[in-house]
Amino acid sequence: MAGLYFHIPFCKRVCAYCDFFKEVGTARLQPLAEAMLRELEARRDYLGGEAVQTRYFGGGTPSLCPPEILGRLLDHAARIFDCSHVAETTLEANPDDLSPHYLDALRRIGIDRLSIGIQSFDDNCLRLMNRRHNAAEAAEAVRNARRAGFGNITVDLIFGVPGFGRETLRRSLEKALELDVQHISAYHLTIEPGTAFGRRMERGAFAPVDESVSEEEYALVHETLCNAGFEHYEVSNFARPGFRARHNAAYWHGVRYLGIGPAAHSFDGRERHWNVASVGDYIDGRPAESETLTACDRFNEYVMTRLRTAEGIDLDEVAARFGSQQAARVVRHAEGWIRAGGLRREGSRLAVPPRRMLVSDAVIEELFETQDDTQPSETEMLSYS
Repeated sequence: MAGLYFHIPFCKRVCAYCDFFKEVGTARLQPLAEAMLRELEARRDYLGGEAVQTRYFGGGTPSLCPPEILGRLLDHAARIFDCSHVAETTLEANPDDLSPHYLDALRRIGIDRLSIGIQSFDDNCLRLMNRRHNAAEAAEAVRNARRAGFGNITVDLIFGVPGFGRETLRRSLEKALELDVQHISAYHLTIEPGTAFGRRMERGAFAPVDESVSEEEYALVHETLCNAGFEHYEVSNFARPGFRARHNAAYWHGVRYLGIGPAAHSFDGRERHWNVASVGDYIDGRPAESETLTACDRFNEYVMTRLRTAEGIDLDEVAARFGSQQAARVVRHAEGWIRAGGLRREGSRLAVPPRRMLVSDAVIEELFETQDDTQPSETEMLSYS
């Protein structure tokens, strides 16, 4: 099973934290849609005949796109690929776009999951981030979606925002739970160069929160949502049983996927492809760039993605895919982290405890293959399990 991603890069305004590729305004929406239809045709063989299981509209702000255009893209993809087994079709949306009329239209064209970018239920925090909705509009958007028949709704929240501590975060979590959504993504604020927050930081007018605050707020997210019955199944993702994000899980498990649109990425199992990050150049047909992953790249990517999930990495799978030397090397490098509590081992699985996933990058880096790695002994290779 494969995934299909559509990148809609248009926004009405730029959020203070966002460093994704986007363009303000929708003047070029129609020519972009035509170019995306052409790309679907040109890449009809990319998935190698695999059936599409998930479809995802990301951005940008895909909810600025009229349902007619979204429907054309879905219908055209269904003529090219086997979409008869699609289990999830997601649209990222801003709360203020989700009118009852728009929601009804989304249901008619086959959207069955909404990812609503709320970020906070605190009006002051929303103003700081330059969001275009307020807390009341965000809550009403979720209620409208439920009235329209959507039974698979995820909301995005951001924590680690300077000037807004535990109580602000706690209220946002409680509001999300009150709205009875099926999935919550909670992301730590990252201050990126070139963003409004990044420019403020360069002027000394803004600074990230302390590491201790980050860990404290992450623990609050984990405890609040897990106590409410959510699974903490990936660093930033929490789901009620049966409602994990299937499309995103495909990225973490190395599933083949095709990305359509400017700046969209694709993966065919051995190569990565990415389109030009320019609406104009994309419309003009500039070809995608690509790289072939080495064996080391594939292994390190496996470690990086799997250790971000609750399941972690399977040593038997490592041995089967990458060789017993790799499995033995992983065990050797993991020993210190296991003793320190940063990793736990259960049978053939190594995983970062969910409460500590926020600092999983240090563990992941330790397990990466580098040129300095020595070969495990024959005894280690025989005893990794």
